[in-house]
Amino acid sequence: MRQLLETEQKALEINLDEKIYGTFAEIGAGQEVARYFFQVGAAAGTIAKTMSAYDKIYSDHIYGPEPSGRYVCESRLYKMLDHEYDLIHTRLRNERPETNFFVFADTVAALNYQRTILGDGWLGIRFQLDPHHEPNDLVLHVRMLDNDNQLQQQAIGILGVNLIYACFRYYKQPEVMLESLMDSLRGRVKVDMVRLTGPAFESLDNRLLSLWIIKHKLSEVAVFGPDGRNLHASEFLYKKNVLVVRGSFRPPTLVNLDMIRVGYQQFRNEPEVDAQKSYLLTEITMDNLCMEGDLDEKDFLDRAVLLNALGQTVVVSDCEEHQKLIAYLADYKVQQLGIVLGVRQLLEMINHKYYENLDGRLLAVFGELFTRNVRIYVYPTLQEGSAELMTAQNMPVPEGVKFLYRHLLDNRQIVDIEGFNADLLHIFSKEVLHMLQQGESGWEGRVPQKVAAEIKEKFLFGYPCERLEFEY
Repeated sequence: MRQLLETEQKALEINLDEKIYGTFAEIGAGQEVARYFFQVGAAAGTIAKTMSAYDKIYSDHIYGPEPSGRYVCESRLYKMLDHEYDLIHTRLRNERPETNFFVFADTVAALNYQRTILGDGWLGIRFQLDPHHEPNDLVLHVRMLDNDNQLQQQAIGILGVNLIYACFRYYKQPEVMLESLMDSLRGRVKVDMVRLTGPAFESLDNRLLSLWIIKHKLSEVAVFGPDGRNLHASEFLYKKNVLVVRGSFRPPTLVNLDMIRVGYQQFRNEPEVDAQKSYLLTEITMDNLCMEGDLDEKDFLDRAVLLNALGQTVVVSDCEEHQKLIAYLADYKVQQLGIVLGVRQLLEMINHKYYENLDGRLLAVFGELFTRNVRIYVYPTLQEGSAELMTAQNMPVPEGVKFLYRHLLDNRQIVDIEGFNADLLHIFSKEVLHMLQQGESGWEGRVPQKVAAEIKEKFLFGYPCERLEFEY
């Protein structure tokens, strides 16, 4: 059981460690992190330099201009880490040959007087664990929840101390390292992107960090790209049109691929969508990952590997209710949002909302989901025991919601997906999973070729490698 320490205890322990020495560079909310290390005493043993460059011209002369014009962004943080680490290494390496150097940096926008900025920031540290080895990086994005500027600044100070302490004390336990970021901060911040790289973490799959963010409730949403690199929505979804395809992807089948392909094409063809500013995401929910019991990290990584092999950017979320995802993306001014669902998923969602809200809140609940810029694209399925299709048009919704549902259809907030491949509708992920785990033939033809190759090469989802060794 990990002992929870007060923020001041963590700062003092770092100050008293003679092997750790570094720079603090903070832009935006103030010298909140460095202040903790100064206030607890013995800071001379830790701090080589602190600095802030509040004026944008000064900041540009030190770190270079930002093409985007934004200063609270990922690229600014990395420029700060690069510049400051190069300085301390160049100036002090010979004088301190056995010291582990670090540079802590942050660029933060706290709540402003007009409350047009709600508060967010980028924090990072470049740190050595051995003075003769290359440094490691931990970079994160934080959203502040306190409704007061000074409280937000205090939260940044605590988070910065937690980050530095975690890197030097929990580096052998990356999950503990991540969870400890929230010490003394539950309910005050959300950490929705963490990236951990360097020689000490070469064996760590960073996609697990996204999973742990959701598992330990640092945020409801985390994202990683096709290369497995953790991303943040503000860096690539700002003011874009976004389509989200939710599924189990266990494994991704030809039906999943068809849903993605035709759904995205239809979304891009909408008159209000700028196809050149559109983005596709595939989403796996924690609810889906835990459907058969406890969370299985290997099962998650198998899905992630296959989706990335198909070139997909993946969202891991705790958003069983779509409203949470919609609200999260709204913070980044997503223009039009499309959600692709199978028709049975849509029916389950409507039944759930109807039967859970018979107290008169039904209209309000649906209003939260079906806002003006959200459209649900529905992929059909075969009716049980027949060759007829179930679609959004003939789906058997509860009697008490038929009028409201017809309104959503008429206003095209729910639409059927067009151009789907009806020859694929007999394919179900559960059947494919059973076939490949039992070593049955024929499953390969039900998944994309790349998926089949990855499953066989990496023995994903319990593919029976032992049987292959004895086949002649």
